Amino acid sequence: MTYHNTKTTKPVIAVIDGMGGGIGVQIVTQLRQEFPLDIEIIALGTNAIATQKMMQARASRGASGENAIRVSINEADFILAPIGVVIPNSMMGEITPDIAIAVAGARGRKLLLPINQPHFELVGIEWQALTKQIGVAIDLIQQSLAQVN
Repeated sequence: MTYHNTKTTKPVIAVIDGMGGGIGVQIVTQLRQEFPLDIEIIALGTNAIATQKMMQARASRGASGENAIRVSINEADFILAPIGVVIPNSMMGEITPDIAIAVAGARGRKLLLPINQPHFELVGIEWQALTKQIGVAIDLIQQSLAQVN
């Protein structure tokens, strides 16, 4: 299998989060439960706290800030994050226009969780618990990997 990242033969999943990193922690935790050693997880935090928490949840490596996200995002085969990562000024302003553009334009498959923000709402989507949303995203990753193998 050929992955975007030439440094590893494992699929690379970038997890992006900001603020306190709580959503990213849940994503990394569920990924590690499903794929203990089979994937590389890059924790990309809009701030150091978010990155640190995702690293404590057993991400493979991590980086913080706008430039780190812009540079690292194209290593990912899959990008798993709240939908706000492609909406400038979301997450209380932590998602800069450059981050939103970099994530939206990244070549990896984007699996975005439909989480509302104070300045926008997602309509026509049935509400599901966050753990269920993450589970659906993980199922999609498993299906994609099964098709390639």
